[in-house]
Amino acid sequence: MNSIPDLQLSFHGTFALKKEDLIKIIQAAAEEKGLDDNIESLMQRTGLGNRKVGPMKSWASRAGLVSNNGLSPEGEIVWRKDPRLVSNVTEWLMHFYLSLGDRGLIQPPDAPAEWGGWSYFVYSFLPQYSTFTMADLLQNSASIFEKDFEKTQETSKNLTKNFRIVLRAYTEPEAIAACRFVQTLDKNQFVTGDASIPNPYMVGYLLAKLWERDFDSQTSVLTEDILNHKMGLASILGIGAKELQEQLNTLEAYAIIEQRRTVAPFQIVRRWDSPLALLEKAYAFE
Repeated sequence: MNSIPDLQLSFHGTFALKKEDLIKIIQAAAEEKGLDDNIESLMQRTGLGNRKVGPMKSWASRAGLVSNNGLSPEGEIVWRKDPRLVSNVTEWLMHFYLSLGDRGLIQPPDAPAEWGGWSYFVYSFLPQYSTFTMADLLQNSASIFEKDFEKTQETSKNLTKNFRIVLRAYTEPEAIAACRFVQTLDKNQFVTGDASIPNPYMVGYLLAKLWERDFDSQTSVLTEDILNHKMGLASILGIGAKELQEQLNTLEAYAIIEQRRTVAPFQIVRRWDSPLALLEKAYAFE
């Protein structure tokens, strides 16, 4: 990174992630008009206020559920299979896309912080801190995101406000707390490492999307490249390389992948047809 990155968390407008509000946006996106509507009409259709409707659209977009003012392909499956957004599969889907900021599945940057605070939190901070306080998070993020106030107006107050919104997404029941990616020990302390790992088909979906991003149409890749990718599956699941290998063993048992481990270097061969087919199976698995 040659320059100090932007935090890129202002999209929420201080409105925390709430499923009941997100559902209203998704429902509108599923309608013929979609979200391509003037603000007054969209307020009427969703029942969301003037200040909230925009941030909730942004939440839905960043969570991978809407795109181009309509449902994303994943959002269409979610709307059919889990319209109340109560499934563990849905929470992991949302976590996955939120972790990418607003960049989606393009080639990842050299440093996750280049994609903003959420990517930094998931891919840089948490792998180093299994237990942390808000003070730890602020101290570490300040060295990366804080800039001269007169130039950017990103102060310690803004860091606190924005990272509290991130933590609330992971710890409040009305958000995605059920995936247990981050948990609260007490008012000021948080812990990772005890996530409610999704079923094999959802793990397979996540791997398949990352495979598209990182390896394009290759049919086989080095196992090492999957286990140790800096913005890869281990960080998304909140586990280490050893635990990820156990997940890969499970994926092999479900014929989602094949592992070639007779001679080094070990390889993984893809056996899925499409990521969306795996997502459909993930909902059917529950």
